[in-house]
Parts: sequence; structure tokens; C-alpha cells
Amino acid sequence: MNDGNRAAAEHAVADAHRREWAFVLAATARVAGDLDLAEECVQDAYLTALETWTRDGVPRKPGAWLTTTAKRKALDVLRRDQVFRTKMPLLAEPDEVGMDEPDDETIQDDRLRLIFTCCHPALAREAQVALTLRLVCGVGTGDIAKAFLVSEPTMAARVTRAKKKISAAAIPYRVPDAGELPERLDTVLTVIHLLYTTGHTASTGADLVRADLVERALALTRMLVALMPDEAEVRGLLALLLLTDARRATRTDARGRLLLLEDQDRSAWDRAAIDEGRHLVQSAFRTGPAGRYALQAGIACLHATAADYAATDWPQILWLYDELLKLWPSPVVALNRAVATSMVHGPQAALDEIDALARDDRLAAYHYLPAIRADLLRRLGRRREAAVAYRAALDLAGNEAEREFLTTRLAETVNPGSGRPPER
Repeated sequence: MNDGNRAAAEHAVADAHRREWAFVLAATARVAGDLDLAEECVQDAYLTALETWTRDGVPRKPGAWLTTTAKRKALDVLRRDQVFRTKMPLLAEPDEVGMDEPDDETIQDDRLRLIFTCCHPALAREAQVALTLRLVCGVGTGDIAKAFLVSEPTMAARVTRAKKKISAAAIPYRVPDAGELPERLDTVLTVIHLLYTTGHTASTGADLVRADLVERALALTRMLVALMPDEAEVRGLLALLLLTDARRATRTDARGRLLLLEDQDRSAWDRAAIDEGRHLVQSAFRTGPAGRYALQAGIACLHATAADYAATDWPQILWLYDELLKLWPSPVVALNRAVATSMVHGPQAALDEIDALARDDRLAAYHYLPAIRADLLRRLGRRREAAVAYRAALDLAGNEAEREFLTTRLAETVNPGSGRPPER
């Protein structure tokens, strides 16, 4: 076996797993009519790809190759188990067993079907979100657990139970009728928002951003806007993602080091995305009382349109956070509100809020809590306490760009002017 061929195949399979998993699974589920079977067949397809691509070379369209292989495996299982005819009613369209290469429109439709299947109201809300992130978005169970502030085994059990319930309840694999859409919408928006935040700041690895997840979230949101153009919260979510992602290129320097909002080059922000986001925010607010995504988009808009950091309208941002907390009393929202409090009422007022939030067990493994606390203590000149908080944040942080930033701040706190990381 040629080591070069093997290495090329391994790289291609790993890249296809990261980029294509959700597309391949969605297409296979359309044929299999069963999520467990679809997932097994997709896993087998990736194993087959490693062997075949090592021998024959990487195909021109790895995703299409994997999709065809996984769908064939699913059909083989259905025929072998002599249940093919009983499974046929689960198929959404009469020609869905075809092996033609899927076009972009089919791929997007498949993903919408899978999203709405996973977000069926028969499932518990957290199970809907977790299952969709895992199957549709390809987010790892560990990353989902961190987003929900629970352990990885707990989240794995939730995903397994949700898949079994979909099979047992024979939940159809389709985009629901117009009358069914609103009851599932909030869960779908939650999933896409969590997908975006998972990509916006990767929980592990050297890169701050997972661009594939960010782009996937943006594409899914645009699909929802096309599907439900009159829903203000859908427009609000798209605005939030656009306004936040407009800063992507400036969030790190040329060496990949994290840059805070106040240190970013605003002239390099994506003005087209900001303009589109601003118009969407205005549209969402005109429709009626703002929902949680429109409110978050309003906050992002104030950041994105300020001439510089000092000119940011922090009192207005604090008011929007107050409104957001009424709709969404999340400890993470309260933590973000504390940052705005520090800019309006000073770091001590914010520190009092942080200390109260520290008693919430849901934030025990959330590294932003000690990181924000450390920054407030640093601003108050309480260097020794700040150093303890920076170390606590470092113990919890997994992303290398964030860890380097925290290490530098810790060094500056312990040894002002030295620029050397302290001994731990």
C-alpha cells in the first residue's frame, strides 16, 4: 500500500467528515426512513471510503460519493431485512431511492426535512435541540454538552433516547405543513443559534472559529427566511448572525491571537453584512414586540454600528439585556449583561452580579465566568484575586487562541510589564 495514497485518503475522509457528514446523513435518512439505520450506514460509508480512496484515489466529489454509498447500504439493509415494502411509506417522494448525484437544492431540502424531524414536538425540548445539533449539524456530543452545561454522558443518553423515540413514534421525515411550522420554529432557531455559537468560538483546537459551522448556520437561517419570510424572529436570527459574523476577520491578528472587541480594526468589518443585518433588525422590531433573537440582534447592531468602542451606546445595550432576560432568563445572558453593567455602572457593580452568578451550578464549567470576573478584578486593581480567576478560566478553556490570551493576561497581572507567563 502506498503511504502517500493512504495519507491522502485519510485527509480526504477527515475533511469530508467535517464538511459533508450532515449532508450525507440527511440524504441517507430520506431513503432509510430510520435515523439509527441512516447513521450506521453513513459510518460504514466513511469506513468504505478510506479503503476505496486509498486504492483508487479520492473522487472528484467526495460528498456525492459518500451519499451514494451510504444510500445503497441503507437500501441493502432494508431489502435484506425484508422490510423494504413496509418502509416505503416513510419515503417523502416516489423517486427518493434514486442514486443520481444530489443537486444543491435537494441537499438543502434534505437538511430542512431532517431539522424539522428532529424538532418534532413529541420530543422534549432539550432532546430536540441536542439531536438536531448532533445529526443535522455534525456537532460533537462533547460540544453539545458544553453548550447545555451538562456532562457528555448525560448528553449522549439524551441523543440516544431521542432517536429511539422518533423510530418508535414513526415520526415522518418531511418539512411540516404551514400550520405546523410555528410550534417547531423556536426549537429550530435555538438549534441554528447554538450551531453558530459553536462555530463562532470553537471549544477546542488552535483556530478560534470553525468556519464550516458558521457558514452552515448562516445558510440554514437564510433557508428559513425563504420558507417563513413573515416571521420576525427568523429575520432577527439572521440579523444576529450577520452582525456578529461581520467581525470574523478581525477577531484574531495575523498570528492567530485573540483580539477583544475594543482592539479590532472596525474598518475591516464586513460592511455589507452589517448593512443587511441592520435592515433586518429594523424590520424585526417594526413587526411587533421583539423576541429574544431580535433583541440580541439589536445588541449586536449597536456594537457593529458604533464609530468606535468608546462610542458604543452601553446604556441602550444594558436596557436591551434587561428586556432579553425577561424573555430568556438564562445565566449566560445574565453574565453577558454584567459586562454591559460594568460599562455603565463600573466594574464593582458588575462584580457583585458575577459573584451572585457564580453560585449557579450551571456555570460551574463555563470558562467565561472566571474570565470576566478576572477582567473586572484587574480593572479594580485587585491583581492577586484577578490572577486566581485567570487561572480558573485557563483550567476550563479548551480553545488555544483563548488560552493564549488568558495566559498573556495572567502574565501581565502577576508581572506587569514582564510579558512572561508566570509559573503555575
